[in-house]
Amino acid sequence: MATTDRQATTLALAHALSAAERGLAVIPLSRSKLPALRSPHRDDDPASSPCHGGCGRPGHGVYDASSDPDRIRELFTAAPWATGYGIACGLPPHHLIGLDLDVKTGTDSTAALRELALRHLFTIPPTVVVVTPSGGRHLWLSGPPEVVVPNSAGRLAPGIDIRGAGGYLVGPGSRTGQGVYAAAPGTAHLAPAPCPRSLLRLLIPPPRSHHTVPAATGGHGQGLVQFVLAAHEGQRNTRLFWAACRAYEDGIGPALVDPLVDAALNTGLSEREARATIASAARMTGHRP
Repeated sequence: MATTDRQATTLALAHALSAAERGLAVIPLSRSKLPALRSPHRDDDPASSPCHGGCGRPGHGVYDASSDPDRIRELFTAAPWATGYGIACGLPPHHLIGLDLDVKTGTDSTAALRELALRHLFTIPPTVVVVTPSGGRHLWLSGPPEVVVPNSAGRLAPGIDIRGAGGYLVGPGSRTGQGVYAAAPGTAHLAPAPCPRSLLRLLIPPPRSHHTVPAATGGHGQGLVQFVLAAHEGQRNTRLFWAACRAYEDGIGPALVDPLVDAALNTGLSEREARATIASAARMTGHRP
């Protein structure tokens, strides 16, 4: 490993330990911003029930997140190539919610958030702001413990992604292939501010009609749905496409479309993305979507 990489790993660990002192649970990340440790279950049957760390081995993504210094050092020791760290959202004591204001989509996400604030009568209080290498911003907010905010991409407004329960934010001080994440001046010392109630209501999707897995699909159908539900960021479309292909190959594709869409929505994909991915799987396997 090059000296610069060792230095980046040392700095990432130091920043991660500092975040843990503030009660934030962290995991090591690679330069790609993905969890640095590979899953110990990568060779398992994809349709089997997902493990969220119960096996005791590292490599479960955000489920490895910890604020215990000894545990954090163990994780970084197991991933000496890590150059950054992720901060798990939705966990006590802060129940962190991240507003990811993107600038790469050609939309003005800051203006979109400002318009939402005017329309729904809320203001974003002073809080931690992390500037991304591309010039985007991550706003940290604190949610109430009784509310589970899901991850979403573009649902709130174009260019605004939400990091909630089961998601993570790249921590300030992390070095990625695109550059370094840094706290905006004057915000590093702040605690995550409480999320305004009217904004919180927007972050919680309306109840959807629940599509149960048809009994005719058997346990395999349920396993494919669980496989999609276990997807982390960066895996969502791939897992959905794989599951849909298997479903069509096994003759249960049409019956599983709605359950797979619901599962994909729970991981943060939009309904449009999910249905497009399933339609691609249908065409790939010689079926009409």
